Amino acid sequence: MPRRRTHFVPWRSAGTVTETGINFDEIVRETGWVFNNKTGDSLTLESFVKTGDAEVRRYMRQFGFPPDLLATRTLLEIGSGIGRMTASFTNQCGRVIATDVDAAFLERCRETVTLHGRVDRLQISLVADGRSLVLPDDSADVAFSYITLQHCDRADALALTREAIRVVRDGGSIVLNYRLRIRSDALLVPLGVFVRLLWRIPVIGGRMSLWRWATRLGWQANRLSPDDVFEYLQSDPNLFKSLSEIQVFHSPFRALTTANAGVEVQILKRVNASHWWLVAKINK
Repeated sequence: MPRRRTHFVPWRSAGTVTETGINFDEIVRETGWVFNNKTGDSLTLESFVKTGDAEVRRYMRQFGFPPDLLATRTLLEIGSGIGRMTASFTNQCGRVIATDVDAAFLERCRETVTLHGRVDRLQISLVADGRSLVLPDDSADVAFSYITLQHCDRADALALTREAIRVVRDGGSIVLNYRLRIRSDALLVPLGVFVRLLWRIPVIGGRMSLWRWATRLGWQANRLSPDDVFEYLQSDPNLFKSLSEIQVFHSPFRALTTANAGVEVQILKRVNASHWWLVAKINK
């Protein structure tokens, strides 16, 4: 199996928590902030999944994927976690392939979907090396990722972008979320590097990887602009040519441009000021 990278320490630690005998509500209270930044003793699995359902419905509608279209489609989710959004996807899509870097997350994801979705529509797949999808070409109609690629090494995030395009069939779509550099990153990015170095220390690193403040810093592993992503894709002319109807969505609180002609830049309300989305059709 390919070697796991240092920035996966928090995922392994949180994954260990999900493997304990505590009930699902307690797991959400212990690790829920890993997936949607929610905390509190009143959290339950049901409320956790409801937040994912609301976001799935909103984003898919805004990006042009109504329920009647998704009903016959296979959706690939890159970074499923314990199934916060996956359950909703299985209720809407014909088939869902959930991927993540932690096997414990994927098993809990299956249980979440069993309770709140359609487990008969679910397939899980481990991303063992953090950058390669163990799936054949043309095996999905839509590739979706939300608040995942910003937590990867830069090279891994770009490689997963390539993988998303590879896995999607001709005529399908990619819907991928990234994080831009903002002013506060002048401090946050160096602190993130420091925290990730501390994770390497035996015992101390494992404990730190479960501290919320430490992981919020350490997980901010990369910042990618649209032009960063397009430059990478253009390094393989055939890869970039496979994209059409390219759209970049961003927050109204952040100006965003791209040097690439033919890319439509649009404002999307209720989006974090540092986030942007790449939505494009695949033509192979």
